[in-house]
Amino acid sequence: MDPLDTWDFSSPLISLWINRFYIYLGLAFGFSLWICFQIVIRKQGFAAILAEAVTSLDLPVAVVDLKAYDPDDYLLEEVTSKSVCAFLVATYTDGRPTESAEWFCKWLEEAASDFRFGKTYLKGMRYAVFGLGNSAYASHFNKVGKNVDKWLWMLGAHRVMARGEGDCDVVKSKHGSIEADFTAWKAKFISRLQALRQGERKPCSGNCRKGKCESHQRGTGQAEPGPQAQEGFRRRDAEEEELLGSTSEEESGSEDQQSGSSVIDVEDLGQVMDRVKKEKREKAQQEGETGVLRSAVKNEANEPRAMITPALREALTKQVHAPRERRLLTYILWHESHRCMETTPSLACANKCVFCWRHHTNPVGTEWRWKMDQPDIILKEAIENHQNMIKQFKGVPGVKEERFEEGMTVKHCALSLVGEPIMYPEINRFVKLLHECKISSFLVTNAQFPAEIRNLKPVTQLYVSVDASTKESLKKIDRPLFKDFWQRFLDSLKALAEKQQRTVYRLTLVKAWNVDELQAYAQLVSLGSPDFIEVKGVTYCGESSASSLTMANVPWHEEVVRFVSELVGLIPDYEIACEHEHSNCLLIAHKKFKIGREWWTWIDYNRFQELIQEYEDSGGSKTFSAKDYMARTPQWALFGASERGFDPKDTRYQRKNKAKDISGC
Repeated sequence: MDPLDTWDFSSPLISLWINRFYIYLGLAFGFSLWICFQIVIRKQGFAAILAEAVTSLDLPVAVVDLKAYDPDDYLLEEVTSKSVCAFLVATYTDGRPTESAEWFCKWLEEAASDFRFGKTYLKGMRYAVFGLGNSAYASHFNKVGKNVDKWLWMLGAHRVMARGEGDCDVVKSKHGSIEADFTAWKAKFISRLQALRQGERKPCSGNCRKGKCESHQRGTGQAEPGPQAQEGFRRRDAEEEELLGSTSEEESGSEDQQSGSSVIDVEDLGQVMDRVKKEKREKAQQEGETGVLRSAVKNEANEPRAMITPALREALTKQVHAPRERRLLTYILWHESHRCMETTPSLACANKCVFCWRHHTNPVGTEWRWKMDQPDIILKEAIENHQNMIKQFKGVPGVKEERFEEGMTVKHCALSLVGEPIMYPEINRFVKLLHECKISSFLVTNAQFPAEIRNLKPVTQLYVSVDASTKESLKKIDRPLFKDFWQRFLDSLKALAEKQQRTVYRLTLVKAWNVDELQAYAQLVSLGSPDFIEVKGVTYCGESSASSLTMANVPWHEEVVRFVSELVGLIPDYEIACEHEHSNCLLIAHKKFKIGREWWTWIDYNRFQELIQEYEDSGGSKTFSAKDYMARTPQWALFGASERGFDPKDTRYQRKNKAKDISGC
């Protein structure tokens, strides 16, 4: 028997692994687990959850960050350590590993294809892989997890179980969310550890002859069946595992064993054939039983899933509103922030921007695939939630009573500070309902849906996010799902030029990412001919597993001013009109909004409501433009004013610490 398959108690082993995520100190039984991961784990992340589950088995655990792990020095030790190595690896843009795992994956790939290492370099190492990805990126889904699994196998390591795949796409996720996918895999993994402690040698249920885990699983695209169906599938899978599972050792064995056992005696052939026939009959009977269970959940599989899973709802509930966005609207558009309702009919988005303040807790997709709430229900609940939020400020020091009362009546709606609202199939109905309630509409789109932009009915102000000016930088910053994202981006800007309503380019400056593309930005301005260009320094929203953005990427306000000044020099029809220093934002306006020597960049909301009513009454034949409802800009909001965009009627509270604000805002 292979000495690695002897599971016995050993003398106390004290191991201390120190990193910023986990410290391990305990007793070992001659069997231990270490977990490799390269994603920045949020509170109660997958690595911590898995470590806690293994610890409950009285097994020692060490959590190892791949960024600090040198495979040259340590990986070979796992061949004789009796450890089980669990790899939690995520797939990033274009199927690449995240930055912290790049070296490990590069080393593993080169070793797997280098004849000097050989096919038995890691023989004796036991491992399992769980990949984290998003099937919306179909061509690269969980590519890193698949590769790590394959390369370890090619070097002779033994799987203890089939590779797990977590899917952020709630529609295609096997269990409804990536958290549920991980929970299901974790349960199987813990079960395998218990079996291995008892001396079971079988690594996994699949036929692993080609470096690809081919365990007997249902298609990933099928919906998760109900409890009875799940029990039936588990029963079948368990029986198949016992019947068909074999290890790499059992399949190939040593060369001596293989030469002696590869020939079957003719006298034993009949017994072998009887056993094979019996197995086939039992398998066919099992397929018949589970076929009934499959048909029972077929209708359920065809039903669209809800956009928000319980785990997603919890994550979104913990996130707060973005007061800076409301404040920005206040000073640039004469927009009463306390009467502004932030909402969206679609949390889903077609991009995964590196600076997303939701940290990608929202779903993504290229089309609507979820259950849909009706516009009137969304609006009713949005207003109720806005009012409930305002009520929480009653009695708070500094809150003006008259503004508290005003805040209970919604006058403006920001669509959207998360997701892609234009994806919502009933977006035109929703906007119409807003206008019927005398609520102005500010809609933001990520320039990936040109047809929907053309079909969109008039809104108070239509924003298009222009986060980069070249194909390469847009892919790097927005990480779009569409393969033809650049053409869609250009077509969206062209569609914007055709709208003949108040339009805005929104540029988010990310230092060292997109601040050196002035000439290309100028060309995009000529393509879409927006009324305004809003340039804002990126706001750092904290550490995220999906982004390498840091405080170093936040530009100083002086740097934003310099960028805007240089950009205006390349677009002769535009000038800098407004500034709001505290929001790190400037507004470039088309010269048509400069009447005489005065800027008219603000909005006459009452006039807009009159115009939109005339538009609806005429069946859309009576159109209007942005100049028809413009309002004069006050002196304090203009670029160059001593107030730097702060309303003198309000009270500004200065920090006691006069040190420069490192946020850049």
